[in-house]
Amino acid sequence: MAALHTLWMGLVLLGVLGVLQTRVQAQASLQPNFQQDKFLGRWFTSGLASNSSWFREKKSALSMCTSVVAPATDGGLNLTTTFLRRDQCETRTLLLRPAETPGCYSYTSPHWGSTHDVRVVETNYEEYALLYTAGTRGLGQDFHMATLYSRTQTPRAEVKEKFTTFAKTRGFTEDAIVFLPKTDKCVEEHS
Repeated sequence: MAALHTLWMGLVLLGVLGVLQTRVQAQASLQPNFQQDKFLGRWFTSGLASNSSWFREKKSALSMCTSVVAPATDGGLNLTTTFLRRDQCETRTLLLRPAETPGCYSYTSPHWGSTHDVRVVETNYEEYALLYTAGTRGLGQDFHMATLYSRTQTPRAEVKEKFTTFAKTRGFTEDAIVFLPKTDKCVEEHS
């Protein structure tokens, strides 16, 4: 009986370790040989998926926004995003601090004061980029977000499908994935 109990506990531990390893591997994927200089410039936030309650409540009111990625003095990136909020254009800049691995950054949320990891999981630099953000919000709530950046306001159907597949592999359900409608408001013309 003791041997059976030991075997059972061993199997449970292996299962837990397997799940943990799978989660770590899912978060660890990055664009191979990431080239930050090619990632710079203007992007449109074309798709989002998030586990945030705020996102679920507001996703039908969101529209495409413009982000300009520029080099920061510390080797990281300045991410300046312009978006429509209450019929007004708002602009916010985040400093993405570089991590040890190229394509991996962190930022501190101005609202929550918590640190989030941002990973460029896949990009071809000229057309699209898939990003994954993870962190903690508020009272220890896990926050996860998948983002589709596109160089144009009309990403190809294949790119949208790639994003949907990417978001689902990160655990997002169909109803947590949204493609943002394009807008003529708040579109930055510089790159």
